[in-house]
Amino acid sequence: MWDDAVTGYKFDDRHPMDPVRLALTMGLVRAYGLDAAVDVRTAPAAGDSTLRLVHRQDYVDAVRAASADPGSADGSYGVGTMDDPAFAGMHEASALIAGLSVAAAEAVWRGEHAHAVNFTGGLHHAMPGEASGFCVYNDAALAIARMLELGAERVAYVDTDVHHGDGVQAAFREDPRVLTISLHEHPRTLFPGTGWPEETGFGAGEGSAVNVALPAGTGDAGWLRAFHSVVPELVADFRPQVLVSQHGADTHFEDPLAHLAVSLDAQRAVQSACHDLAHEHAEGGRWLALGGGGYEVVDVVPRSWTHLVGIAAHRPVDPESVLPASWRDEVYARTRQLGPGRMTDGRTPAWQSWEAGYDPADRLDQAIRATRTSVFPQRGLLV
Repeated sequence: MWDDAVTGYKFDDRHPMDPVRLALTMGLVRAYGLDAAVDVRTAPAAGDSTLRLVHRQDYVDAVRAASADPGSADGSYGVGTMDDPAFAGMHEASALIAGLSVAAAEAVWRGEHAHAVNFTGGLHHAMPGEASGFCVYNDAALAIARMLELGAERVAYVDTDVHHGDGVQAAFREDPRVLTISLHEHPRTLFPGTGWPEETGFGAGEGSAVNVALPAGTGDAGWLRAFHSVVPELVADFRPQVLVSQHGADTHFEDPLAHLAVSLDAQRAVQSACHDLAHEHAEGGRWLALGGGGYEVVDVVPRSWTHLVGIAAHRPVDPESVLPASWRDEVYARTRQLGPGRMTDGRTPAWQSWEAGYDPADRLDQAIRATRTSVFPQRGLLV
């Protein structure tokens, strides 16, 4: 999914959510010829009836008003804050990104394509009545809600952003049709301060929310161990009809807003793992992959999400490949920075499975065990 107008999602010149990351990603996708291997399409912006699948009408009205007159935003509904300053066209750009994710979900659900990617989406912090964490409309939750409206009975959502996927969890925490799994930096050390392992859902949705709170400093081996110790078993048990995954690139060791130490190569490994899980457990391999956070906008985000597109297209990009000179020229023209040289950080990530043993003195293993202890018994699985 792509539309040049998504680059209008720009809070201000100093804000870390710089839309150049989106333009550079699409530029790199084109430089590798991946646009010729996929169906590149746009979609209408989400209308009010679609936005109301998750968001309150009074909130949509407030965003629209702030979009028309940014100076009137006073922080109500989370709009006009330091994280989410109002900007002209806010409603239109946010609704477009939401519309792209909803259209992608529809295409996957209806069997038009097995896989779809909207790397401009993954804005997982937005709440039903509040902007939060650089996110205005929660396209991930809207995409899932649209599939439920079309008849889906089991949707699995896997969030690998460094920040907790709180908005998606909040939208479905009482709905047993949606399994939300979030791996993120521990809430003690990072926004939004939620995503504790004890958060497992409410009412009929008890056991449908899963949170892995990773210690600050977790690197490739720990991140991959946590993912593989929790996600595959839960997805296999849930038997989703469709898998939705969010691939925020801000787990990277160069990201300026967080404290994990994950490489591009480990991010690529998890993208591939999500692709494989969709083929193994979702009906027809249905997979909707979204972007998310990521604030090292030249060195990390474009490479990470180009790998994601390549994996979804069944044309994975060779990590050792030299980045095209045309794209590096585009980087310099847009940012006056020199782009990275290869599609790898030079790492070969390795990890130990949970079955290899549990170290009670290891903080990462403590985090994994806390998650398994909290939610696995509720789903009839062994800790």
